[in-house]
Parts: sequence; C-alpha cells; structure tokens
Amino acid sequence: MFERRSAVSAEASAEGSVDVSAKETAKETFRRVKRHFSPALSVAGKFTGQGAVEAAAEGSRVTLSDGRSVLDFGSYAVALLGHRNPAVVSAVRAQLDLMPASTRTVQSPVPPLAAETLTGYLGGGLDRVFFGCGGADAVEVSVKLARMATGRMTVIAVEGAFHGKTLGALALTDNPRFKKGIEPLLQGVVHVSPDDPEAVAKVVREHDVAAVIFEPVQAENGVRLLDETVLARWCEDAHAHGALVIADEIQVGLRRCGPRSVALDAGLPVDGVLLGKPLGGGIVPVSAAVCNDRLYAPLLSDPLLHTATFSGHPLGTAVIPAALDAIEGQAENGARVAAAMKEGLSDLRRQYPDALVEVRGRGLLWGMDFRSPEMAGDVLTGLAQAGLVVSPCISRPTTIRLLPPIVATDQDVKEALSLLGEAIAKAVAA
Repeated sequence: MFERRSAVSAEASAEGSVDVSAKETAKETFRRVKRHFSPALSVAGKFTGQGAVEAAAEGSRVTLSDGRSVLDFGSYAVALLGHRNPAVVSAVRAQLDLMPASTRTVQSPVPPLAAETLTGYLGGGLDRVFFGCGGADAVEVSVKLARMATGRMTVIAVEGAFHGKTLGALALTDNPRFKKGIEPLLQGVVHVSPDDPEAVAKVVREHDVAAVIFEPVQAENGVRLLDETVLARWCEDAHAHGALVIADEIQVGLRRCGPRSVALDAGLPVDGVLLGKPLGGGIVPVSAAVCNDRLYAPLLSDPLLHTATFSGHPLGTAVIPAALDAIEGQAENGARVAAAMKEGLSDLRRQYPDALVEVRGRGLLWGMDFRSPEMAGDVLTGLAQAGLVVSPCISRPTTIRLLPPIVATDQDVKEALSLLGEAIAKAVAA
C-alpha cells in the first residue's frame, strides 16, 4: 500500500494537524510536476508563480501559497466571471447533491434545459446543441457534421487560426510548431488569407467544400480582428456553393469581445457557433457546438453517429444557466472595463512607442505587441514579480494577452495598468 498525501498544504485534516509549510508545499508540487508531467512545466511554473503555487481564488484575485494575492487578467479566457462566482458555485453544489453524473441511458433533465437556455441566449435560429468538455470537442464534432451533412471533404480555415491540438482540430490550426512529427493530419484543409474577400470563391471553384470555419477574433494569433465585410462575403460564397459556415467563438464569445456572439451580432449567417472556456462559469469544463438543422442533420438522422461519455455531463451543463445569467448581470460593468482598458493601453502605447509597437483588441480581450520576443519576455518577468497574471501567445512570442474578467473593478483595472506601465518601464530601462 502507498501513503496517500494531499496535493496541497493543509494545516488540519480529519485525522489531525499536518503542519506542512507553504514553502514545502510549493517545493513538492514542482517536484511532482517535474517527475510526472514535464521538467519544462516545472520551470515555467516556478517562474510565473515566483516560486509559489496556487492556493485559493475568488473574484479577480488568486492567493498563492506564499500568501501573496495576485490579479488575474489571464487564465486563457476561462475566468470571465472571475473565480468561484457565487451563483455558479451554488449551481455546482446543488447538482452535486442531486446527481452529478448520468446513466447515459435514462434521460437527464439537466442538459436539455442547458441547451434551451443557451440557444435562447444566442437569439434563436441555432436550435441544436452538442455538448463537449473542451473547445476541441466542439471543433471536432462541427467539422465531422459538416462533412457528413454535405458529403464533401474540403474544409476552409484561416491563416493564423487556432482551433485546438487534437488531431482533427490541429489540421485547422495554422501553426507548424504543433504539427511537426505527426503529419499527415486530417486531409482536405485549405488555409486562406484573412484579407482576401475572394478567398472562399477561389477555393470553391477548385474543391467541393464542406465548410468554412473562422474565429471572428483570432485570440491566439495575437488578437487579430478579422474584417467583418470579408467574413460576410465568405459566408455568401460558401452558402452559394452549398457549404456550411462555422464561427469558432470558444475564446471570444459570451461577451468576452462585447456581444453574446461576435458573428451573430455582426449579422453573419453562420450555421454554427462554437462556445467553451467561460461557458462553465470558470469552474467546470464544458463546451458546445450550437448548430442549425442543416449542420446538425446527421445527428437528427442518427443521434449515435457521434457520442461521448461526458457529452452533456449533468454537473457541467447544470452551471450553464447560472453562468449565462451571471454574465448578463455583469455586461454593463464589462463594457466599462473594456473602455478603461482601451484607454489605458492606448496611453501606454503613446508612452512607450519604441517598446510597445501595437495594441489590438476588443471588449475584454487585448493583445500587446512588443518590438521583440526578448522585450515581451522582460515584461512578462516584471509582471510575474509584480503580481499580474496574463496570458502569453504561444504562437506569437512578441505578444502578451490581457483578458480582464467581466467582474473586474475600477481599482482592478487601475492596478493592472499601473503594473503594466512599471513592467514596461523596467524592460525599457534594461
């Protein structure tokens, strides 16, 4: 038998006092990460936490094992509602007390209620839902359905796209770093320039296209906003050819970039919207492919064509109504935060034009482009030391992303911008 140990330091347990120091907790955590995951992850974790590990979180702040409180403007878009939103926590607890898992043979009332709430939230027209656990699940099922619904194989994606790292989604992701050594991937994917209105028309003349998939805002590609007039033309040309159109809003939807759905708000006639990350209220992993009848047709004919054990997991889907309601309750505050971030980052750009070469963003998603990867690295170091959590771009090492939560206060924004300014000033001086 082995001795069961807690993953975190505990001052007390049911058996009695443990008295493990916070420093020892961090040391043991990094040892385990190095032993069971990757030495590189251990090093990266030591750097970002400055030798400490996560201990607790609430709202916009994370408490570390050394007692420091850091401001979370990162979390890769998951913590839109901050951490441990009370309404979402209550929904989780309520479902835990009832039935957190499903038999998968007797129907649960929880997933269909979540689907009804979600489709209504998006405004109607897209009435069919497939629930997954992560964003790549939604991408995979949407492309599979498009191919089955049309009987065609070619899928058009966009240069600079990021749709996930599972084998199917990875073919749509436009980054050779993640593909090296495992090609050939899913065949029949064509990447087109985001600046070419004629791109889809050109491809459909040469291929039988099943679908066009795009991110209205390419978050991982340095926060690149795609031209909505170009996207509208793509939708028109795709539909004229009989192809389907899918908007991947896993990172940018649900008011992260302002509206509930960026594509639908722009009037783009998409056949599916993919959602994830904040859909679980920052607590549980859940994603959704929200489709019209044409895209969803294969599952209407045979619902067993694509299944997953945890699709529509009651504990995950139970939080969706609470999460959407909480997001809407903070929409006005989110707009204020977005405006303050835009103004503050523009000021920093004017202050440091030689270091901060461009600021791009929308709503609660902003990208800062620095003159070199080294400069961006110096700023990241400064922010780690100062206590501001951000999200680097793994595809663009010169870009740092800021994803403030929709619940951020005026003081949170002021603090974040101040820490950013200090980190940039130190990097310039260095």
